[in-house]
Amino acid sequence: MKRVFLYSIIAAFLLTACSTSRSSLTYFEDIDKATKSFDVDTAQLVIAPHDELLISVTSFVPEATAQYNLPPTNMSTTESTQISSAYAISTYVVNPAGYIDIPSIGLLKVEGMTTTQLTDSLVRLISKEVVDPNVRVQLVNFAVNVIGEVKNPGHFKLNSERVSIFDAIAMAGDLTEYGRRDAVILIRETDGKRTVHKLNLNSADILDSPYYYLQQNDVVYIEPNKIRQDNSKYNQNNAYKLSLTSTIVSVASVIASLIIAIIIK
Repeated sequence: MKRVFLYSIIAAFLLTACSTSRSSLTYFEDIDKATKSFDVDTAQLVIAPHDELLISVTSFVPEATAQYNLPPTNMSTTESTQISSAYAISTYVVNPAGYIDIPSIGLLKVEGMTTTQLTDSLVRLISKEVVDPNVRVQLVNFAVNVIGEVKNPGHFKLNSERVSIFDAIAMAGDLTEYGRRDAVILIRETDGKRTVHKLNLNSADILDSPYYYLQQNDVVYIEPNKIRQDNSKYNQNNAYKLSLTSTIVSVASVIASLIIAIIIK
């Protein structure tokens, strides 16, 4: 009877341990098996000072839109020829005041616009002089940083303007077993200010969060859990003790050598 009771206690302990371990490594813990739906955030990235924009303007008659493009720079002759044969591409850096200077158009306020809005605006302006112009605008400096308890932390350049926090985490190789999924920190620059937001990836509420999709230069930091912190402290303490012991042994060795030298004399 006692043996059965002991086995029951051990089994209960193991089940509790497994449950705790599973929950700490699980995303969306509060989603049950029933199908749920979440509204998709339609918000788009907006252009900000210091952003880099790739803009191409073409038409059925290339000569008609040549005046709206900067001459290709920093390219080989072959690359320049290939681009010119298809369409001209111009790269602009948004100045601190939020403007870019486009040939034959002049200064244009682009801060706060989406790339779609800027495209529509350029089409309207150029259509006054050119029939059916084709304009393409791409944000090329969209990048985020993922640091902390992930398998491959780093700076990631993104090809899409619609990237979720899970996309970024996936690019970083997912969280390690020591990463806190309930305390992910997002650092964001908005209107010249840095804001800090704490996100819980264990909860399905993240799917409705305004911070689900990332913006330029976002920093995603994964905090270490208590096990990692305790291990770090333990290793530091051991390193300190080892260093102290080594110093004491060295000092004792020197003292012993001096004593021996005095006795011999």
